[in-house]
Amino acid sequence: MAFMVKSMVGGQLKNLTGGLGGEEKSEGEKSPAEAQGMTREEYEEYQRQLVEEKMERDAQFAQRKAERATVRSHFRDKYRLPKNETDDNQIQLVGGDVELPKELAKMIEQDNEEEEEKNSVIGQLTNIQNLDLDSLKDKASATLEDLKQSAEKCTVM
Repeated sequence: MAFMVKSMVGGQLKNLTGGLGGEEKSEGEKSPAEAQGMTREEYEEYQRQLVEEKMERDAQFAQRKAERATVRSHFRDKYRLPKNETDDNQIQLVGGDVELPKELAKMIEQDNEEEEEKNSVIGQLTNIQNLDLDSLKDKASATLEDLKQSAEKCTVM
């Protein structure tokens, strides 16, 4: 009951006096350090560590975003799609020089190798249906042998 009277009258009295006078801390009002059972120095060190960890996480997150943006820009260049400014901004935010993770670099390298194979003459021939490369090789080698034999018989050569 005394608590109830004190809170009602005390609150009104503080409003009238403008909060002048010494403030008394009741049992419910503790500093954040005391609430967690730490000293002020320990609490400040803890807060500093939290801020540093957050900064490290933010830097790693920005790095990952830049790596993904690099991959997207690579595929945009490859397929001649329009560039995206947000990807360029993310890359520049990290420092502009982004190294891809090993897994992504391997994927891009394999994709480039497959593309080169498809663009080669043999790759184009394999796309033709009902084409037997072995029989073509046999015919080509037989033709070369015939040419060599006819060249040997030729008196001009």
